[in-house]
Amino acid sequence: MAQFLNIIYEKRGRLAYVTINRPERRNAIDPETSRELYEAFCDFRDDPEVWAAILTGAGDVAFSAGADLVAMAEAFQKGAAPRYDVPFGGITRGFECWKPIIAAINGYCLAGGLELALACDIRIAAEHATFGLPEPKRAIIPGAGGTQRLPRAIPLAYAMELLLTGERFDAQWALRAGLVSRVVPKEKLMPTCEEVAEKILECGPLAVRAIKQAALRGLQMTLEEGLALEAQLAAEVFRSEDAREGPLAFAQKRKPQYKGR
Repeated sequence: MAQFLNIIYEKRGRLAYVTINRPERRNAIDPETSRELYEAFCDFRDDPEVWAAILTGAGDVAFSAGADLVAMAEAFQKGAAPRYDVPFGGITRGFECWKPIIAAINGYCLAGGLELALACDIRIAAEHATFGLPEPKRAIIPGAGGTQRLPRAIPLAYAMELLLTGERFDAQWALRAGLVSRVVPKEKLMPTCEEVAEKILECGPLAVRAIKQAALRGLQMTLEEGLALEAQLAAEVFRSEDAREGPLAFAQKRKPQYKGR
C-alpha cells in the first residue's frame, strides 16, 4: 500500500480510519490529498476484511475547509488551474462503494469539505462544527456534488437557501435540518462514531452493503423499480452463508459469527 503524506490511513479490526492530516491548512484538500484519499478508499472498498470506515480531519479545528485555495491561487498565478486526476476528495464523484462510511465532523466543514461529508453515509458532528457551501461568494459553484447531494440530504427549501446564499450554519441547525444524525461534545465525537460503527459491524456485512445499495440506487428510481432492486438484492443476500448463520444464532441464543459470505 502506498505511503501517504497528507492523510493517515489505519485499519483496526473490521474498521478503517481515514484522517485528512493537514491541520495547518484546516485539512484543506489539494490534488495530492484527493489522490491519497482515493487510494485509501479504494483499498478500503477492496479489502474483504474491513467492513466500515470513519472519515475525519486531524485536530479539532476542521473536518475540512474544502479545496486548498492557497494551492489554487498559486496554480492560477502560474497560468494553470489545479489538476485533479481523481474525483475531488477521492469519493465525491464516480466512486462506488457499498460499505458504510461515517463522517466524524470535528470543526469546519465547508465547501468541498461539506461535499466530502455529503458523500458519506452517516454524518455525526461535534458541537462546535460549522457548515457551509460558500462557493457563490467566490463566484464559483459547489462542483463536487454539493448542488446534487445537499437537496437530497435535507428539505429543498433549506438546501436552496444555503446553496444560493453561501451562508454558514452551525451543528444544531444541521441537526434540525437532518444533515447530521447526532451532535455531541467534541471529546465524544470519535467514541460516538466508533459506537455507531460497532453496531454496524454486528450486522451481516452483505446485508449492510445490500441495504446501502438499495437505498442509494433506489433514490434514482421509481418506487416500482426500487422495489424490484430490493427484491433482487434480498434474494442474493438470502443465499449467503451469513443469512443462514443469523437465524441459527438467534435460535441457539448466541452471538452470530458473520464471515461476509
